[in-house]
Amino acid sequence: MTSELDRVSMVVLRYMRGPVFVLIAVYAIGIIGMALVPGRDAEGNVVYMNLFHSFYFFTYTATTIGYGEIPRAFSDEQRLWAIVCVYMGVVAWLYTIGSIFRLVQNRHFLLALNERRFAQEVRRIQHPFYIICGFGDTGSLLARGLSDHWLRGVIIDIDPDRIKALGLRDYRVSMPGLCADPTIPRYLEDAGVRMPNCKGVVILTVDDEVNTRIAVMARLLNPDIHILCRSTAKRHIEHLRSLGHVTIINPFEIFAQLLSMAITAPRLHNLNSCLVHNPNVQLGKSVEIPTGNWIICGYGRMGKWLYRHFVLNGIRPVVIDPEATSVEGAARVISSHANHETLQQAGLEQAAGVVAGTDNDHDNLSILMCVNAINPDIFTIVRQNRHENQIVFDAAKADLVLQSSLTTARRVLKHLISPQVQMFLDYLRDQGEDICEQAVERLQLLIGDQRPHLWHFRINNEEAAALSEYLRSGKTLTLGQLGRDPHQLDSSIACMPFTIRRDGECLMLPTDSEPVKLDDDILCCGTEAGENLLSATMNNAYTLEYLVSGHDPVRGSFFRWLQGRGRQGDEQRTG
Repeated sequence: MTSELDRVSMVVLRYMRGPVFVLIAVYAIGIIGMALVPGRDAEGNVVYMNLFHSFYFFTYTATTIGYGEIPRAFSDEQRLWAIVCVYMGVVAWLYTIGSIFRLVQNRHFLLALNERRFAQEVRRIQHPFYIICGFGDTGSLLARGLSDHWLRGVIIDIDPDRIKALGLRDYRVSMPGLCADPTIPRYLEDAGVRMPNCKGVVILTVDDEVNTRIAVMARLLNPDIHILCRSTAKRHIEHLRSLGHVTIINPFEIFAQLLSMAITAPRLHNLNSCLVHNPNVQLGKSVEIPTGNWIICGYGRMGKWLYRHFVLNGIRPVVIDPEATSVEGAARVISSHANHETLQQAGLEQAAGVVAGTDNDHDNLSILMCVNAINPDIFTIVRQNRHENQIVFDAAKADLVLQSSLTTARRVLKHLISPQVQMFLDYLRDQGEDICEQAVERLQLLIGDQRPHLWHFRINNEEAAALSEYLRSGKTLTLGQLGRDPHQLDSSIACMPFTIRRDGECLMLPTDSEPVKLDDDILCCGTEAGENLLSATMNNAYTLEYLVSGHDPVRGSFFRWLQGRGRQGDEQRTG
């Protein structure tokens, strides 16, 4: 396969071979001519300039610099040829410089140069990273989330304006970007799909067909890599499942699941919303979804998923959609657009809630205005299709907003941070609302009014050097001891262990008495300050010893020697 350097060289040679040949020809003619034209010495004898002096003279003459006639005064013949050389050199260099300007503006050259620069930057990445294909609303939100967790992303998008926007983002970590078609295998390879520290490929374009093609290419290039792909079409979802080790993200299904969770487990829904950094949700204050009569405006991809979960929870909604003629199990179907008249026909005044779920933001906002005019106290759910309309939807003050890009980015980020997060939430759902409430209350005692921050770490030499050495020495340490505040031993840092993955099993909500072991993969929730303090503890042997014993150990060889001398003196006096 052609390397990036070869592609750049090929473009340069293609556009510069003409000017280079012209320069070579002009220099050759000028130098040879100057060497053949006879000159005169001081005695009037015929002499000829050697090739070195000819090259030297033509070089500074072609650049319009004049150092005089060397190595002796020219004859009239030589001066006549020098005039020809001046004009030839100037014209040749003007032609060459113009060609250079055209080259640096050439689209193919810029693409090859950017690709080479991008590939080199990716190869220099030493830490784990993820490839993000598609930098639209979802990709941009995901990149911001990765940056907040100090995770790196490598971005490919076919839109040059989006890649230009990437350069203006103030991310915590560098995120190289390339304007290219991610369905072409070469660009995936440039993005590092085969590198050992590439932990996954996230495919987030708006076209399901394109997403499936990218997933196939990525799987063929790296059979073991984890793929996370956005898809809403059944045909493409079935194809993606056949690839193996693919996490399929369907934002409409996810939101329907979250709505069902809000109905049946409001406390868990509140915790999940806080863990994904929903700014409109406060920990411990759950949203209560009414379970009376509901109206669904728009029976498309989102409407069908919401309807399915409404039915699962014993709610038979009214469906308003111009293309819906019959819906099995629906209380009523109105084959028309949602407006003031059809909403009243659907019984909006007596309904418990309404869903504005069309694929047009203007229509959804218009539905909300009609709803507020008829029944301002009703519970409202609205679908937001474009992220740039965020200000308007905030002003609409709907009770729940489905923003497809945000829902997708949050779910992907949850998978990338740690797959244990979803396992933990599933565990809480199985255990019931009481266990969830206890976990939330414990978390609130640690972080107060701050937003929960998720992270995970593994007890090994790379992430916990001092703790690993401590455990290898045969000593034991519990989660409670590890979580002590080194500034105040009778209190704990803002860190609550959610899960411990050990020997292929996952321990949920471990107690403070649970001992930590080598290679434990621990998912924690707390604050960023708590994460930093815990990391410092696990990598500092003195702090670790202080947390266990309550005594600050002597540091430095000299002070340890003094301490040993003091102990020997005490023993002698005692004896």
